[in-house]
Amino acid sequence: VGGVRRGGEGRGRGGGGRRWRAVMAAGDGNVKLGTLGSGSESSSDGSSESPGGAEATAEGGGWAAAALTLLTGGGEMLLNVALVALVLLGAYRLWVRWGRRGLGAGAGEGEENPAGSLPRMKKRDFSLEQLRQYDGSRTPRILLAVNGKVFDVTKGSKFYGPAGPYGIFAGRDASRGLATFCLDKDALRDEYDDLSDLNAVQMESVREWEMQFKEKYDYVGRLLKPGEEPSEYTDEEDTKDHNKQD
Repeated sequence: VGGVRRGGEGRGRGGGGRRWRAVMAAGDGNVKLGTLGSGSESSSDGSSESPGGAEATAEGGGWAAAALTLLTGGGEMLLNVALVALVLLGAYRLWVRWGRRGLGAGAGEGEENPAGSLPRMKKRDFSLEQLRQYDGSRTPRILLAVNGKVFDVTKGSKFYGPAGPYGIFAGRDASRGLATFCLDKDALRDEYDDLSDLNAVQMESVREWEMQFKEKYDYVGRLLKPGEEPSEYTDEEDTKDHNKQD
């Protein structure tokens, strides 16, 4: 009876190992479940013995077959992942290529951005009437004024051109619209706008916009007040101002 108990305890302790080996070796049809015991079994006299040579060989073959099955399955999974990654990479490259073509292949090409084909504008001052001639529809060059300063924004034609989201400011004084974040015609004035009714926060916003335009676009002159005479700029002053911006 005691031997039976000890044998039962041995089977209890080794049961988890036997079940795991049985699962791992399920793919090998030559392996018998009877050979999938633990590495050593305790006998009734307390000694232990290892499985016989044939059984050990069968068990080792089961492990090898199980490992081969797992590696084969893992290889197929990696191959599938690699194929999916290649398909996604190809789709991304096509999207980038055709997306760039749709946007005119970048700034400065063709009609999307005519600035590259235009010479740099010499510095001069503008009245409101003169400024309106540069709205992008009568001439490729686009100008706008911010806080009394006129900037050449032709290279930003996709924003300020006739079809751009801010095209309403082309050839106009954009100060009020930028200060109030308004893109309607109500933000435009047909007469000179001195901005005297704007509050301190709005005027600070105008000055910030002016600084941003100075950093990105060419400053080409002043917006003249009614009756104000334009300044005479020498070639040296014009070159010096442009070099300062560059």
